[in-house]
Amino acid sequence: MVVKSFRGKIADNGIDTITLHTNTGSTGYRIIKFQLFAAAPGTSDVEHIVKIYKIPQTTADGLVDFSDNTLLGVAFLPGKATEFQQDDIVIFDNEIFNQDIYVTHADVGGAPGSDVNYYIELEQVKLDLNENTVATLKDIRNIEASIV
Repeated sequence: MVVKSFRGKIADNGIDTITLHTNTGSTGYRIIKFQLFAAAPGTSDVEHIVKIYKIPQTTADGLVDFSDNTLLGVAFLPGKATEFQQDDIVIFDNEIFNQDIYVTHADVGGAPGSDVNYYIELEQVKLDLNENTVATLKDIRNIEASIV
């Protein structure tokens, strides 16, 4: 099993792109780990919500909708200035995708404007022609649905 890891620091209301697409689409990925860590633990009251999407996002918000087919994962990290960082709550889909993914962050806590660190591990999966076609068609449908 090949595992690719990605990490970064994302600003409040920020959107990061993780480039995964290939010319053939024969490489797929599945999220196996998703973690958050406050950029400045214990310095302010925060409520970080970080989401991973299959399609480009124009805004970052704190709303979580599990009926959104383009949502791959979400993590919530609460923290109080008077306490050490609490455990994050992480939920992610077991879906295989073969295109770029998009990470958004919103701090909906008492001190908006705080950055947060994220760490994502993706399992790399070799896709046969049928799996490649299915993954690509799902992505195309999701993009078209978001435009309407």
